[in-house]
Amino acid sequence: MWFKRKPRNRRLGRDYVLDVKLRSSQVRAARTRMAAVALGVVFALVLGLFLLWRGGEWVLNRLIYENKAFAVEQIDIQSDGIIALNQLRGWAGVKPGQNLLALDLARVQRDLLLVSLIQSVSIERVLPHTLRIRVTEREPLAQISLPQPRAQGGVESSTYYIDAEGYVLVPLEASQRNTPQPVEPLPLLRGLNPSEVLAGRRIESPQVQAALQLLVAFDRSAMAGLVDTKSVDVSSPEVLVLTTGEGSEVTFGRVNPEQQLRRWHQIYEEGQKISKAIASLDLAVSNNIPARWLEASAVPAATPKPPKQLKKKHV
Repeated sequence: MWFKRKPRNRRLGRDYVLDVKLRSSQVRAARTRMAAVALGVVFALVLGLFLLWRGGEWVLNRLIYENKAFAVEQIDIQSDGIIALNQLRGWAGVKPGQNLLALDLARVQRDLLLVSLIQSVSIERVLPHTLRIRVTEREPLAQISLPQPRAQGGVESSTYYIDAEGYVLVPLEASQRNTPQPVEPLPLLRGLNPSEVLAGRRIESPQVQAALQLLVAFDRSAMAGLVDTKSVDVSSPEVLVLTTGEGSEVTFGRVNPEQQLRRWHQIYEEGQKISKAIASLDLAVSNNIPARWLEASAVPAATPKPPKQLKKKHV
């Protein structure tokens, strides 16, 4: 125990110490190399995708969208109505020589549907050179006359048409029709709110919808072969007043027009038996229907017509 060595101060020793600084620089260098490799891979991948995209686009344009083998040579267009085919081609905006596969069919359909008289459009590519268009037109059922101010001053009357669903239609010019036949007179709707009459829009008014249902039912009834419908007044919220070409005024309720038309026909037939003509009739009353009569000789004779079927009218 006398010769036991005393512990030395380790701080004074010269033992080997790890070179931490050297290892840190190596780690940073390795990380830098990995980052550079990663960036290079990402750049190469992006460049490859870009070249692939541009190359594919060039191939599609060269082989398909700019290929004259798919140029439009024939526009096969048909309509079930009276719009001239040349007018439909003009509205479609498709010209011979355009690439059939590059053609925007949605745009063509949208442009045609902007015409208020057109109800639906179907478009089909028929390779290699044909574009097929089928048009379904709306059927005018009645007309609307509204006063419009003129640029030179004063007021003029503007005429619109309306179909069985209530869509407002702009009449065609004579050059836009495929027939030279004159315009068939349509019943006039009176008492509308002018703010509701917008071309291509549907009139939602319950009175107008009830009047259209009445006109559809009238065209299918026996009365259609006996009298002409001149106008329907929709100004009242409860009833509709129909005026015939012979001057009779018939008041209808807004519901169940078929039953009221049958009553009208029965009363009309009874009047014929006693040589009387209806001056006014209130069918909105279910019992003891009020009626006012005239001598049949005082009423202009109506031209007999067969019952109408809903079909395209020339506007």
